[in-house]
Amino acid sequence: MTKDSLFSLEEGLNEEVIRDCEEIMLSEFSELQNQLRFLEQKRFNLLDTLRQLEAEKVELETTVVDESQFNSKERDVGECEHGKYSGSATESEEDNERQDGGEVETDEDDDTFFDTKDSLSDSLRSNSSGYRRTSAGSDDGLLDDEDLSDGTSGLDADMEHVGFGYPYVKRRKSLPEPLEKEKGVSLWSMIKDNIGKDLTRVCLPVYFNEPLSSLQKCFEDLEYSYLIDRAYEWGKKGNSLMRILNVAAFAVSGYASSEGRHCKPFNPLLGETYEADFPDKGLRFFAEKVSHHPMLIACHCEGRGWKFWGDSNLKSKFWGRSIQLDPVGFLALEFDDGEVFQWSKVTTSIYNLILGKIYCDHYGTMRIQGDREYSCRLKFKEQSIIDRNPHQVQGFVQDKSGNKVATLLGKWDESMYYVLGDIATKPKGYDPMSEACLLWKKSKRAKNPTRYNLTSFAITLNELTPGLKEKLPPTDSRLRPDQRHLENGEYELANAEKLRLEQRQRQSRKLQESGWQPRWFRKEKDEDTYKYIGGYWEAREQGKWDNCPNIFGQASLENSAD
Repeated sequence: MTKDSLFSLEEGLNEEVIRDCEEIMLSEFSELQNQLRFLEQKRFNLLDTLRQLEAEKVELETTVVDESQFNSKERDVGECEHGKYSGSATESEEDNERQDGGEVETDEDDDTFFDTKDSLSDSLRSNSSGYRRTSAGSDDGLLDDEDLSDGTSGLDADMEHVGFGYPYVKRRKSLPEPLEKEKGVSLWSMIKDNIGKDLTRVCLPVYFNEPLSSLQKCFEDLEYSYLIDRAYEWGKKGNSLMRILNVAAFAVSGYASSEGRHCKPFNPLLGETYEADFPDKGLRFFAEKVSHHPMLIACHCEGRGWKFWGDSNLKSKFWGRSIQLDPVGFLALEFDDGEVFQWSKVTTSIYNLILGKIYCDHYGTMRIQGDREYSCRLKFKEQSIIDRNPHQVQGFVQDKSGNKVATLLGKWDESMYYVLGDIATKPKGYDPMSEACLLWKKSKRAKNPTRYNLTSFAITLNELTPGLKEKLPPTDSRLRPDQRHLENGEYELANAEKLRLEQRQRQSRKLQESGWQPRWFRKEKDEDTYKYIGGYWEAREQGKWDNCPNIFGQASLENSAD
């Protein structure tokens, strides 16, 4: 055969091979397209099913609310008859709780959730004045016109400025500009080896921290302390209902700063402390890490007319795609007139650590127990897969007889409202927001939140104002080197210091077992709670820190000034 014929044959074979390859590729591509269409259709079907389930759930909740209205009326009649022959309602309720055990936690008292439409934001805009004037009269049987102060069930003119009349103190509005470019870290490489472990015992690189300690996070719960000031003033006016409503709003407001905060605070060293002298809020706060295992923080705060204290611990675990934080301990608030309220926090979880948008949620039941006329129960709704209205909080205030005298509703990241009476007894189609009065509204976002998404208040917590460093004990969180380096954007130094301090911290267990005692807190006799024993502010005034060790070592803090 000639060269031309061979070349022609090869060219024909090549074209045939190319055509065969194209047909194979088109066939496989067509098969892939069919599979994608099938998966897409399957996805749409799943979403439709979820939407149907959600609609059925809402319809079921509405039905339950309607039934509860009828049951409530029957129960009120029964209680009137029963009350003639029985002891106190409080005693019988406690007996029932002891008999029924955990069943009581999931009954009507936990309430189905009134759907607050798409968002409470519309209500906030419509109530731009902050509080609405209502005509709550004697028909409610809850408050007299005198108690409502000129007919306003929210704030009266005297209350509007309570908590805001303190002297101005200039504080910073942003963190320092980072000195280095931050390097990312593979989250999966950290998580895969720590699934199921206690988060407080896992050594994470500083990339996963925010430049605040857990001690400072405790103080962050007091951002809206003006609510306690108002509760104090309402009590002085003899309005116990408005007092507990403001206490409840304060208990919820502590969660507002957690939205968008996905970094972990620094775990304090044993004996580490934090002080916050904030004359612009009319309070002084102090906290100390009093135990290493279990990790326990005790705090004490004094305002004008009230004291706030508690000890807390978070049991945390990785679950692969999420972190669950279960609170242990309680918080207490005592007013100068002797009235005391106690409550515990709810569970917090952080989701989508591997894929998707990271978000946190708070859920569970919070009980605010008063030692006088009223108590309160709040239910934080757990976010569902396709929840169109997350972060809802609803609850009620009840008197000693178990009667629901007020309803609370709102969102922990936005605002809280109250309505006089029990909304479950209202007619079908009743809109609680038509009579709702604003108790609390979240502050505006910081202009420079950084990647940590800190609030304007949180940005001030680690600030070393002029002259402050010389007054602090060597145990204060502001002097912790790894935390200060992270705030300054010195990431390599921050990582090195964090590793050094964690190695040093491993000696804390032995120190605690050998009889180490906290410097400023002690356990009450026959009780498991720590209380402030006093003396810190006096020692600060005299500059006597002889009994406060240099727990952070000899690391240089030359670059720690703001």
